[in-house]
Amino acid sequence: MIRPLLSLAVFLGLSFSLQAEAVKHRFLCCDYSGDQVCLVSDEGKIEWRVEAKRPQDCWLLPNGNILFAYVGGAKEVTPSKEVAWEYKAPEKGVECHAAQPLPNGHVLIVECGTSRLIEVDREGKIAKEIPLVTKPEIKLHNQFRGARKLANGHYIVVFKGEGKIVELDAEGKVLREQNVPGDPHESIVLKNGNWLVTCGDGHQVVEVNPVGEVVWTLQENDLPDNPLRLMAGAQRLPNGNTVICNYLGHGHLGENPQVYEVTPDKKLVWSFGDHVNFKTINQIQILDTPVDVLHGEIYR
Repeated sequence: MIRPLLSLAVFLGLSFSLQAEAVKHRFLCCDYSGDQVCLVSDEGKIEWRVEAKRPQDCWLLPNGNILFAYVGGAKEVTPSKEVAWEYKAPEKGVECHAAQPLPNGHVLIVECGTSRLIEVDREGKIAKEIPLVTKPEIKLHNQFRGARKLANGHYIVVFKGEGKIVELDAEGKVLREQNVPGDPHESIVLKNGNWLVTCGDGHQVVEVNPVGEVVWTLQENDLPDNPLRLMAGAQRLPNGNTVICNYLGHGHLGENPQVYEVTPDKKLVWSFGDHVNFKTINQIQILDTPVDVLHGEIYR
């Protein structure tokens, strides 16, 4: 009888250890209301921090520098916090809400106010400009959010105030428009061609296929005791899970976790909430596995 009992104890002990192993992530994030961009360890401690006015997008680059958009432009900063590159918007009242590093060294930026996509070279000069047309009644702050250039040269732009995602060709011709709930903040083109969209104050995340059908959604109350507030940045992980930024502005500061990770079947497997050091985390890059962010190895 001893051997079976021992085997059972070993089995139960193994099961317990597997269940006790918590999901952890090291990550880079923007804290919009906290005016900062931070590297956070997998223990939740701030490793590195730089001040930035209303940051909205961020990337850890292969050279170790950090690129981010802030309300008045975009900036690349070294680990020692020296400015390696910067673009400043041409006039007051222009807002920059997305920046993406490109393989040729340029940076893609979307501007509200001037209503344009621009690619800026290493000298800070505009190498390419694509006008964006939004409805005249859309106020400056609500014009655009996320923007990405794809490997095929097309662009995806989030028209926040119009509740739609737009795909443009290399010359700016509209190829597709996709209406989504709420006021979208991020649109990610996944490996399978679907679009993963965070819907802002629509309190949900949707995944739509190339013909516009919703194939997956996470609704406001799908995570028990963890409501979705304003859905901002997101990342689809290699294991199929989705990490979403739960922006806590608009009256929800300190109430809920600031980041969720959910499985395809909507199980919450990780969350992050630090209401002492952070206010409103609105963009994230999970750093568990080194990837080439310049060549489409990351979905965010």
